[in-house]
Amino acid sequence: MASSTRTIGVFDSGVGGLSVLQHIRAALPDADLIYVADSGHVPYGDKSPLYIEARSLALTRFLLSQGAEAIVIACNTATAAAAHALRLKFHKLPIVAMEPAVKPAVAATRNGVVGVLATVGTLESARFAALLEKYAGNVKIVTQGCPGLVEVVERGDLHGPEARRLVERYTEPLLKQDADTLILGCTHYPFLAPLIREVVGADVALVDTGAAVARELKRRVDTELPPRVVVGVAGTETFYSSGDAEQATRIMSGLWGKEVVVQQLPRDFS
Repeated sequence: MASSTRTIGVFDSGVGGLSVLQHIRAALPDADLIYVADSGHVPYGDKSPLYIEARSLALTRFLLSQGAEAIVIACNTATAAAAHALRLKFHKLPIVAMEPAVKPAVAATRNGVVGVLATVGTLESARFAALLEKYAGNVKIVTQGCPGLVEVVERGDLHGPEARRLVERYTEPLLKQDADTLILGCTHYPFLAPLIREVVGADVALVDTGAAVARELKRRVDTELPPRVVVGVAGTETFYSSGDAEQATRIMSGLWGKEVVVQQLPRDFS
């Protein structure tokens, strides 16, 4: 009998893409998931587009070498810098990418003001500008770059004084402009959602795109990959990091919600 198992490769600049991986696991319970945290090069937000494109290409090649049949770019900054190039190079491969949730945020706002928390690289990208032009309409979009937020998540510091100071610093100017909806424009930021909620209050909507990415991945897997016979076998997760594997094991176990073992990304891809 044919196996139902799909192998899906997922990468991010670090551990933030685990927030997307959780949605992927829910959508594809029988898929084998391979996740790479490029923590040896984090954050991507202050790197050049060419640097990020080169890293994205290396990580995609590694995931393909491990049998990945589809790729998820679980990083807004890498999507902006590298999605087009990856799709050109691997044109037969399903590649699903992130983008800040401008469209659903515009639909959610009650007063017509949406705030965006994102990396500088995302906010300065042509892709983000195109999203605003396409979906913003009459809604006022106010943006805030967030240096340091990725790093606190990489350390597993989701509730400490430094994380709170940064969240307060970056949300304050958006709230002063009456934003009633905030886009979490980096895959690291959903892990800070409880803290952000404490800071901004219950009346401000928080929007991210992890669930939408998982739905799109499932659609493309179901329509573009050869059919498999369902056998009801639970999928596996395999984790790699280009940073310190021991530290990554500790941090990623906490974020994933159960003990995991993170392997060192091979040197040829690091």
